Amino acid sequence: MSKRLAEDEERFNLEDWKVERLESWHVAKRTRANEQRFAKPETNNRTRVIAIAKSQIGVREATGNNDGLDVEKYLHYTGNKKGDPWCASFVSWIFGKAGYHQPKSAWSPALFPKARQLQNPATAMVFGIYFPKLKRIAHCGIISKVNDKWIYTIEGNTNIVGSREGDGVYQRIRHERGIAFYANWLNEKGAQP
Repeated sequence: MSKRLAEDEERFNLEDWKVERLESWHVAKRTRANEQRFAKPETNNRTRVIAIAKSQIGVREATGNNDGLDVEKYLHYTGNKKGDPWCASFVSWIFGKAGYHQPKSAWSPALFPKARQLQNPATAMVFGIYFPKLKRIAHCGIISKVNDKWIYTIEGNTNIVGSREGDGVYQRIRHERGIAFYANWLNEKGAQP
């Protein structure tokens, strides 16, 4: 096991996240037999969403073109194809795995309908970043923790510097002033208890 993988597993254990042992962080070395990573079942909806999201940290695109086993799994969940942007597909897939029917869209603005928007961030909510050049929300992810004005996130299709066109699933820390919207999808009717 790599030193980085061991350190990350230790960090997860210290943070009380229930995540199965991961075989590899590198997509190219993974096979169909070990490509699935599952979070252990949790009874609390917030905890379940975060545990599933954390189990995906380290997923990387195979060639840097919005592709790879896991990335294509997220895209397929929302009816999209290899090569499409996937931050919203990642968020939708996480909620789907946690037993929610919604959100289910690859279009990041669709994850922020007025009825779901809240002013204050909380764990397991979806956050959205507005890009003035595009005149819309153009990147989203899941909030894993809030510490005063700092938002700890788990994001797909980003990178170490926080780009909206990244190469994998990362944990990030963002200041609240860079986040335009928060959406709560945890109170969906028909979700698993």
